[in-house]
Amino acid sequence: MKVRRHLNCAICALTMWVNGANAWSNALPVGPAAGDQTLSPFYIWDGALPDKPGVMLREEPIPGQPDITDASQIARILYTSQDKRWNAGIVPVSGTLWLPKGRAPKGGWPLVAWAHGTLGVADSCAPSWTNPPPRDAHYINQWLKHGFAVVATDYQGLGGPGPHPYMNWEAEGRSVLDSVRAALKSTSQLANNLVISGQSQGSGASLGASLLAPDYAPELKLRATIATGVVATFPDGPIKPGPARPGQRDPARFTLLRIIGGSLPDGAPAAEKWVTDKGTKMLALARTSCMPELGRYERREKLTGDTVFVGGTKQVESALLAVTDMPVKTFPAPLFTATGLADHTLSPHHQYAAIAALCAGGNAVEWKTYPGITHNGVVNVAFDDELKFVRGVMENAPQPNSCGSLQAPGELQQPLKGVPFNR
Repeated sequence: MKVRRHLNCAICALTMWVNGANAWSNALPVGPAAGDQTLSPFYIWDGALPDKPGVMLREEPIPGQPDITDASQIARILYTSQDKRWNAGIVPVSGTLWLPKGRAPKGGWPLVAWAHGTLGVADSCAPSWTNPPPRDAHYINQWLKHGFAVVATDYQGLGGPGPHPYMNWEAEGRSVLDSVRAALKSTSQLANNLVISGQSQGSGASLGASLLAPDYAPELKLRATIATGVVATFPDGPIKPGPARPGQRDPARFTLLRIIGGSLPDGAPAAEKWVTDKGTKMLALARTSCMPELGRYERREKLTGDTVFVGGTKQVESALLAVTDMPVKTFPAPLFTATGLADHTLSPHHQYAAIAALCAGGNAVEWKTYPGITHNGVVNVAFDDELKFVRGVMENAPQPNSCGSLQAPGELQQPLKGVPFNR
């Protein structure tokens, strides 16, 4: 119901953006084809932008949600970041900031930067607008309960102007780091004592932010990085990852989001040229709707990559930019990673290959695997281990290192019943 209202206003939003005084209006693709929609005036910045990333543009209080009970303050935020994909300069990016209950400790609350998983590429999927889904809300609330503030970027283009550079770790990593910069400048209740955490799509963003931090945001004191449902790929790693999707699954919706979200090389044919007649309707839906509706449509119509894309999934994916590929190198902070052994969304072996590459880069990596736990379930199942890991880092205790005992996952398991969000 919200989407219909947003679509009715899409033209007025596009007009404001194109007529604005920002340099990015000449370089950044904008409009309905990029997933742009009108949410509220808060998200539209039509004046000149500061020339630096990480500047808070505006904040507004937003109501709480039932799943987040341990926040004393919640604010929707709009801040500046540096576009990497289109080299459009400084762009506005939206997000959310939560403060815990109680009095801040001396020096301020430690801060968790949360990088969310795949929600869609249309502006109306931005979690600062819709509120985080229940799974993510529960996770955020656990950090608040244990005395951490949380800042969560929507990522560039998800809420703000232009395409959301879906799965592009260099773009998403900047959105994460700049949300932290803006949050630290907005209140004295926060400490420059940072943990970055991300799931699935967000695991690439969290690892990307960590890798970028020493050069892009050296003033931030990054203490630990968490990545669950690891999506990152390492072409120079010691183990071939194999197919990302377990079995014969070939969902088209993720590839469609990449096509809309900047993975087509500059000068490539338009998105419409890559899809069949059946795929045309799904492409239009991906530009206006979020993952639940997109998934329901894909299942109802019995669509696969072979029926949606001209030449099938392999042909279109071979033309896309390798936006999840990362270098094998040393990261600046200790790493915690987690994989559900019943992950039917992202192959556990694919994740194992990423962990092996992180180890090959000289990192101390704690890798936890959870029998019977799915892609969705691992987010909250791993929390107690994450908290123990982070507290150890904060106390400068010796950190566990799984690199000397890595074992490839066995056969894909079936999900355990009775575990929250484990579907």
